[in-house]
Amino acid sequence: MTKKKLLEDIVQTPSRFHRAPLDVIRDRRFSDAERLQILGAWEREIRAADGEDEPQKLKLVSDAIQEVERRNAQGGA
Repeated sequence: MTKKKLLEDIVQTPSRFHRAPLDVIRDRRFSDAERLQILGAWEREIRAADGEDEPQKLKLVSDAIQEVERRNAQGGA
């Protein structure tokens, strides 16, 4: 599977490939821009499911996004 195809698949169903949003940050196969794309898809997936634990899950995604943005601000990978 090519990286492009893998990214497309993950964006379709991010929770199928990563157990938690912070796992996206640890996945070295992707750039920070790709990580943000995956996390954005994860947020959409959570909102579409509209479950009772939605606020907690959205907080995890938000924390992961902030971590990626913090690393970018520091000039990280």
